[in-house]
Amino acid sequence: MMRAPRIETGMIRTNSLLPVLGCLVLALLVGLGAGYLARERALDALLVSGEADARIRQALIESEVARYRLLPLALADDRDVIAAERGEGDAAVAVLNGKLKELAQTTGASAIYVVNRDGRAIAASNWDKPYSFVGSNYSFRRYIREAQNSGAGRQFALGTVSRKPGLYLAQRTRGGGAVVVKLEFDWIEDQWRQAGGITFVTNPMGVIFVTSRPAWRFAATRKLDAQERAQTQRDSGANAIHPRPWVERRDGLLEVPGREGPFVRIDTPGGNEGWQLFLLLPAKGAVAGQARLVGVTAGVGALVASLFVLWLLLRSRRRRARTLELESAVVARTAQLREEMEQRAQVESRAAQLREELRLANRLATLGQVSASVAHETAQPVSAIRNYASNAKVFLERGDSEQVAENLGAIDRLAERIGVVTAQLRGFARKKTVGGTQCALAEVLEGAELLLRDRLDHVDAVIPDLPADLMVTGDKVRVEQILVNLLQNALDALGGHAYPRIVIEVEVDRPRGQVAVVVRDNGPGIAEEVAEKLFTPFATSREEGLGLGLVIAQDIAAEFGGSLRCLMARGALPSAQGQGGAAFELILRIAR
Repeated sequence: MMRAPRIETGMIRTNSLLPVLGCLVLALLVGLGAGYLARERALDALLVSGEADARIRQALIESEVARYRLLPLALADDRDVIAAERGEGDAAVAVLNGKLKELAQTTGASAIYVVNRDGRAIAASNWDKPYSFVGSNYSFRRYIREAQNSGAGRQFALGTVSRKPGLYLAQRTRGGGAVVVKLEFDWIEDQWRQAGGITFVTNPMGVIFVTSRPAWRFAATRKLDAQERAQTQRDSGANAIHPRPWVERRDGLLEVPGREGPFVRIDTPGGNEGWQLFLLLPAKGAVAGQARLVGVTAGVGALVASLFVLWLLLRSRRRRARTLELESAVVARTAQLREEMEQRAQVESRAAQLREELRLANRLATLGQVSASVAHETAQPVSAIRNYASNAKVFLERGDSEQVAENLGAIDRLAERIGVVTAQLRGFARKKTVGGTQCALAEVLEGAELLLRDRLDHVDAVIPDLPADLMVTGDKVRVEQILVNLLQNALDALGGHAYPRIVIEVEVDRPRGQVAVVVRDNGPGIAEEVAEKLFTPFATSREEGLGLGLVIAQDIAAEFGGSLRCLMARGALPSAQGQGGAAFELILRIAR
């Protein structure tokens, strides 16, 4: 056993006081410096993760606006709207009122109404309510003037009756009036609140319109002059424009009165009409704690090391002090996730282009449903990557390179898995062309299963293994869109079922040159009155549905020389409670 070295008393008295003080000062400086570096790195990591989170929240609101943007465009040429504008009697107005009310309940729109050339509301979804819009004149509204002058209008404002904020989307009709859809963001703001942090969206002037904190609505994020302030109040209907609800510190972080801070702010690129989303995330727990831990650890380590060096100097008097160099490894930042969710609706008279825009809107709506599945699919790999990275740091400090290599390999495999899921999601959202394409049916089934894996894991799903050389006529993404639509309908029908089951059957008929894909479930089935108009636009039995999925899926199948039909409304699969469920058959041509 080694004995502790002895230091001569006289030497300590004469020479050790200043070096010891120097060691203490050095340890303090090292601790402060390491704490500062750790704070900066923790801030960088928080910004990287916050940017990805902010883009997901931005995609949520943009997809919601895109889902409603085509509704006034489709209603502008509706025959009931035209009849009511022409003044064909109370019966025509009553029919239009009923249609608008049903559409508002089906799509979740706050209000849908039609104004004539003079700006007076002639029909509305709330025609039977005490606060009905019918008879009110909205010619003073900017979105009405824009729609009548340029074809389309858009404005965020408080309702003149309800005083609830919302986005108004207007489209000019054939008679010179306008169809208006009001979209409120209550559920989106609630989702933001549950996700944590503070999320808000500003207009081009920097005034907050949509926010997870209602008290921040109509607050200015920058200084406005009198003209800008008056214009914003007049345009939005707000009583006043509030001052900025936070204080910016010298270090760039934000202090929010009444909230434990500080906060870091993440900005996203401007979206449609100059709207921009911001996300404030608390930095205290993620930054201060890590900086304090690293600073104390580094300071204690520096003190022990410097005292050891001092002990060596006092013992040998031959060695010179050596400066300890701290090397900080820079962690490569993850690539920024960029997905443009902008959808511009153009007024075109050709029916083919309108159908294509409806298909795209349906695919975007489907993306909103499968995004929860993809988020769940990637959440576990991301959590595992963080744990492997944290352990690798500990192993690196210990010098255990073998364990570090194993952790990095695991991180690489998890990242590859996330890449597969996100690549499939991007491909599904991409707009495709028809032009004589072909695809492997096995890849189509695999892609649909990947997009809906989280939901399929909760049911007894029977999916056949197909040969890789079974090629069918059609674009992979569009054929995949048909199967995703059929599977989602089956999954929605199985909600709350004690023994949910989905079976996919594939029958190849080479003499006839076609493949039949049948999707069956043991849910409650389809009512006869719904089955009769199953492939009619806007016909649906689900409150949250638009009634366009099966119509668009049938059109896609027809474009590739195939067909889509409902085999049976009830009795598709046996269940513990008896017969139940539905079955759909998709016919595709075998590629030559």
